[in-house]
Amino acid sequence: MSEVQQKAGRAKLTTALMGSLTTEQKNEALLLMADALVQEQQSIITANEEDLERGRRNGTSESLLDRLRLNEQRIASIADGLREIALLPDPIGTVLDQFERPNGLHMTKVQVPLGVIGIIYEARPNVTVDAAGLCLKTGNAVVLRGGSSAISSNRRIVEVLHSALDRSAIPADALQLIEDTDRASVDEMLKLNGLLDVIIPRGGASLIQNVVQNATVPVIETGAGICHTYLDESAQPQMASDIAFNAKVQRPSVCNSMETLLVHRAFAKEHLPHIASRLQEAGVELRGCAATLQLLGSGIEATDEDYATEYNDYILNVRIVDHLDEALAHIARFGTMHSECIVTEDSGNANYFLQQIDAAAVYHNASTRFTDGFEFGYGAEIGISTQKLHARGPMGLPALTSSKFLIRGNGQIRG
Repeated sequence: MSEVQQKAGRAKLTTALMGSLTTEQKNEALLLMADALVQEQQSIITANEEDLERGRRNGTSESLLDRLRLNEQRIASIADGLREIALLPDPIGTVLDQFERPNGLHMTKVQVPLGVIGIIYEARPNVTVDAAGLCLKTGNAVVLRGGSSAISSNRRIVEVLHSALDRSAIPADALQLIEDTDRASVDEMLKLNGLLDVIIPRGGASLIQNVVQNATVPVIETGAGICHTYLDESAQPQMASDIAFNAKVQRPSVCNSMETLLVHRAFAKEHLPHIASRLQEAGVELRGCAATLQLLGSGIEATDEDYATEYNDYILNVRIVDHLDEALAHIARFGTMHSECIVTEDSGNANYFLQQIDAAAVYHNASTRFTDGFEFGYGAEIGISTQKLHARGPMGLPALTSSKFLIRGNGQIRG
């Protein structure tokens, strides 16, 4: 039996117990996990350095290395995320609906765990902890399969979390890490019906499409983040500059960072050179349309392939448009229904943008960097869903639940 089958099987055996745990028992486990991460931070950082050194040897970009890097401050933040999850309301057992039928049957619809959640993700080791915390809080077992670039970090993190779970009511087997980093282990998870109840992919477009197209296990799709910011004609210049700068530079390696800046022609003439200069001083490479290159006097011409690329790096497309509808058409063509922003003082244009854009999160006068479970008040997040089923946007605790009907009668039979 393969590692994937063995570990998924162990996780499956815990589901009856997991569904019966009290909120207090789950919260106690989360707090023990948080404390253990801080206590063992040096061993985690040592393991993380193995991943970073391997990445340097393989030519990984500094932006992606930053995404992988752990230090005392980041580990403290990850631990705080678990503590925040412990403070959040537990959705399990919540009554969603109740009613009585004319025949006397009393029906109650309640939230329940999904069961065993498989999560396939790439470089960021914080996902290991976020996913574990959210799944365990909602009474789910979880099978994690991270990328090869973070395997040393993930292995040590799960060892630390297991040591904490051994002192709690949650069985350690409810948290599993697939250590086989061969592509075959992913392919096996995709067809593990009967052991996995749902799969959630987190990563780039190729990973997500592979999961969506090949899985027989149900999938909650998280999407690539080709996010746009549109600076309208009436945008307040300093606000526009600050939002564009933050959306690209604050952390370019994440899915809610901006990949294309769309600028109204009238606004661009007066203000784009300053915004472009500020971005370039921060190390951002600009790729622009013909009008952008003419206005700035230099740069690389952006192609359709560039507009369709999630860079996760210090690279930004810039396109000048004549009106709002042209910006909307560009977003409709190249966007991934993740996060989109308009900066404008025109309330009519703002409302039109908010209504017309089909995305999980649509902003007026705020950076797309806020599309995040912490910022939405969910504690950590399991991912950003760009589909249109029961979960969309940052997925917190409620997204990791299903429901069932409890029917109470007094001898009714159907005629």
